[in-house]
Amino acid sequence: MPGKDIHQSSINTIRCLAIDAIQKANSGHPGMPMGCATIAYRLYTKYMKHNPSNPKWINRDRFILSAGHGSMLLYSILHLCGYEISLDDIKNFRQWKSITAGHPEFGLAPGVETTTGPLGQGFANAIGMAVAQEYLGSIFNKDDIKIIDHFIYGICSDGDLMEGISHEAASLAGHLKLGKSIFFYDNNGITIDGKTSLAFSENIKQRFESYGWQVLNVEDVNDLNQIDKAVESAQKEKSKPTLVITKTHIGFGSPNKHDSASSHGSPLGEEEVKLTKKNLDWPEDKYFYIPSEVSDHFSVLKNGFKNYENEWQNLFNTYKTKYPSDAEKLLKYFNNDFGSDWIDILPSFEKYSEKLATRNASGKVLNAISSKLPTLISGSADLSESNNTLINGQSVFSADNYSGRNIHFGIREHAMAGIVNGIAIYGGIIPYCGTFLIFSDYMRPSIRLAALMKLRPIYVFTHDSIGLGEDGPTHQPIEQLAALRAIPGMTVIRPADANETTEAWKCALKHKGGPVALILTRQKIPVLDRQRFASAENLSKGAYILTESDKEPEVILMASGSEVALAIEVFNNLNKDGISARVISFPSWELFDSQTEEYKKSVLPSSVKARISIEAGIKQGWEKYLGEHGEAISIEKFGASAPYEVLFKEFGFTVEAVIKKVKTLLANLQTVKTV
Repeated sequence: MPGKDIHQSSINTIRCLAIDAIQKANSGHPGMPMGCATIAYRLYTKYMKHNPSNPKWINRDRFILSAGHGSMLLYSILHLCGYEISLDDIKNFRQWKSITAGHPEFGLAPGVETTTGPLGQGFANAIGMAVAQEYLGSIFNKDDIKIIDHFIYGICSDGDLMEGISHEAASLAGHLKLGKSIFFYDNNGITIDGKTSLAFSENIKQRFESYGWQVLNVEDVNDLNQIDKAVESAQKEKSKPTLVITKTHIGFGSPNKHDSASSHGSPLGEEEVKLTKKNLDWPEDKYFYIPSEVSDHFSVLKNGFKNYENEWQNLFNTYKTKYPSDAEKLLKYFNNDFGSDWIDILPSFEKYSEKLATRNASGKVLNAISSKLPTLISGSADLSESNNTLINGQSVFSADNYSGRNIHFGIREHAMAGIVNGIAIYGGIIPYCGTFLIFSDYMRPSIRLAALMKLRPIYVFTHDSIGLGEDGPTHQPIEQLAALRAIPGMTVIRPADANETTEAWKCALKHKGGPVALILTRQKIPVLDRQRFASAENLSKGAYILTESDKEPEVILMASGSEVALAIEVFNNLNKDGISARVISFPSWELFDSQTEEYKKSVLPSSVKARISIEAGIKQGWEKYLGEHGEAISIEKFGASAPYEVLFKEFGFTVEAVIKKVKTLLANLQTVKTV
C-alpha cells in the first residue's frame, strides 16, 4: 500500500490521477503519463526552480510537454505541486469550460507554458524560449549578478522527433549552442499504429550528436538515480543542448496494456484500471486518491518552491540597488511596456512622384524605430535582404554573440515560426520574422497556434502576388491571403503604399491579443499623394474612403496593396466617362470588421449595390463586402513566369479590364432595376 516509499507513492499518485481522469472523461491518452510519471515527478520536485504561487515568475525554470497528448501527466504534477488546478479540475478533464483541456493550452491552466499537441511544436517553442533567455540575459545579466539564469526542460515523444519541425529546430539549437535546453525523449517504442519500427528506424543518438547536442541515456526511467545523473550532467553542459534518451514503457503498471499501442489514445477501461491499481499496490476502489503522506510530502515541498522566488527576489533587490535603470527596464519589458517614443520617429514618405516597394518601405520603418525598441528582434528564413527585415547596425544573434538582434533562421520556415512563438511566450521581446508570402504555407501550423495562444509575433511576408514576376507560379501566392485571413484571431494587413506601411507597423506593434501578418510587395508601387487622398492613418480602421466623386457613388471600388493604385486609375477614367465612384483602400478585413456598424456603413453604404473588389489573389472572402451583386477582379488559377507588368495585363488587372467590368455590372444592375 502507499507509504512504503514516498517517491514511489508520489509517482503512482501521478499515474493513478491520470488514469482516473481519463477513464472518467472516457477519452484521453493514459499510456504516456503512466510511462513518464517518474520524469515529471523528479524534475518538478528536485531540479526545477518554480513557484506555484506565482506561475509567471520571471526566472522560473520552464517545462514544456511537447508530447501534449500526455496532458494528464502535466495536470497531475501541477496539482500536487500546488498550482491552481484543483482536484475538481482534474475530475473535469476534457469537459466543457474546464481548464484541464484535452491538450495543454497556454493561458488556460496555470503552469502550462505553451499550447502543445500538434507534435514538434512544443519542442520548437522551447528553443525559442532559450533564444529569448539568452538575448535578455545578454542585456540584463552582469558580471556579478545573473538575474536571468534558468533551464528549459521538456519531454518529447517519438512523434515529436518524427515531425519535420523538430529536425529544423534541433539543428538550429545545436548551431546556437543553447545549453540551457534539456529534453527527455520518451523512447517507449510505440505509436498509434503499433511499434515505432513500422516507420522509424533512425539512430536518434547520432542524429542529435550531429546537430551539436549532448546525448545521454537513461536505461530505466523508474530508476531515480539514473534520472538524477542525467539531469546533473545536462546542467553542467553549458555549450550544448541536451537530449536524454529515456527508455520508458507506455502504460506502465497496466497488466494487459503495458508496452501496447492500445494504451496510447484510449482509456484503459474500468476493469483494467482496477487491475493496474492492484499491480501498483494501490487501493482499487478509490478514485482520484491522494494518500495523506503524499499530500504532506508536497506541502513541505511547497515552502521550498516559494523560497526559489524569494531568493531570486533578494537578488533582484540587490540588482535594483546597483543597476536601477536596468531593473526598471526589465520589469517594464516583462509587463509589455515598451514605451511610445518610437511612435514619434515613424517615417513619413512625401516624395509623391516616387515609386517604392512596400517591402523597402517596411525596412525603412524598422530601421527608423529600432533604436527606440531594443527588444524588437528580427529574423528571416535566409531572405533577410529580400524581406528587408535586417536591423542595420546590429549584430547577428549567434553562439558567440547572444546580444545580436538579427537572427538567421536558415531555410527553416516552420521552425522559425515555432521558435518565434516561443520567444513571444517567454516575454520581454517583440519578435518578428520574414519570408515570402508563398512560404507562409510552411509556417501555417505555428501561425495557427500563435493565434490560438493570442501571442503577438509579427510576420513580414513579402513578394505578395504575381507581382513578383519571373520566378513563376511556384513562388506566386494566389490563395495564401485567403488562407491567412481564415485563421481566427489573425490580423492580416496589406498596405497600399509606403505611408500605409508605416501605419501598418504602428498597428502591428500596438496590437494585442493575436499575431499580425504584414503583406508586402516586391515590385515598386506609387507613393500616394496624401495631399489629394485621405490620410494613411486611416489604415487603423481596416478600410477607408481614399477618394470619391462629388456625387453619390454609382460604384464602389475596393482594393488592397498594389491594386489600390490601379483602382485610382480606374476611378480617374470613370470620372471622365461621367460615372461617379468611390475608392476604398482595404488593407485589413479584421481591423475593418472590428469597427462600429455606423462606420462600416459609412464606408460601404447598403444603397450602393455596384461594388468591385480588386485583389491579385482568389476571390474567397470578398463576398461579404461585395454583397449580392458585386463582382471580383481576382485570380482563380496559378500564376506564370513573366515580367510582372505582363502578368498583371494577362490576368486582367488593367484599367481597361476593370472599367469594362464596372460598366457591365452597372448595366446589369440597371436591367434588374428596370425589371
